[in-house]
Amino acid sequence: MRTSPFLIALPLSWVLASAPAFASQSCDTQTYPLSAPDERFADNGDGTVTDKASGLMWMRCSLGQAWDGASCTGKPSSYTWKDAQGAATSLNQQGGYAKHADWRMPHIPELAMIVERQCNDPRINLKMFPQTPPSFYWTASGRRMPKQDADGYLLSFGPEGASHEPKDDLHFARLVRSEKQ
Repeated sequence: MRTSPFLIALPLSWVLASAPAFASQSCDTQTYPLSAPDERFADNGDGTVTDKASGLMWMRCSLGQAWDGASCTGKPSSYTWKDAQGAATSLNQQGGYAKHADWRMPHIPELAMIVERQCNDPRINLKMFPQTPPSFYWTASGRRMPKQDADGYLLSFGPEGASHEPKDDLHFARLVRSEKQ
């Protein structure tokens, strides 16, 4: 008797659907010190943290998530590059977040500052940025080569690092602002 591929795939889909969104984070603190340790950030008590090294204020949650006072809830929303930029503009026009209305998309070197190089799955300080998936996040940086205007730069909190993708692809976003205005 032949087994239907559907009958094999169905139990596998149940296993995959019940698996966590990502494996638990692991950090190597023996080889090198953490690149984004807790003490580098000041918790502002309003769903934001300030990076004391750069002076940048970050939203603790990805766009689409909500800060509940202890963690990020919900799932991050996916955006095209242009829609992520528009989400920042819209948020500011509607009064902003945490008493500030000058949020923006980070440039790739700014987003790279919060990557925790000693951790995997995801490569970020989960105490400061809870519930961050190990996925690509848009940056404000676009490719400046001829005929490459359709690409934007991304940074992954997973193993991939930096990349450029078509601006109409869907990825996550996290907003930043300059603390010193």
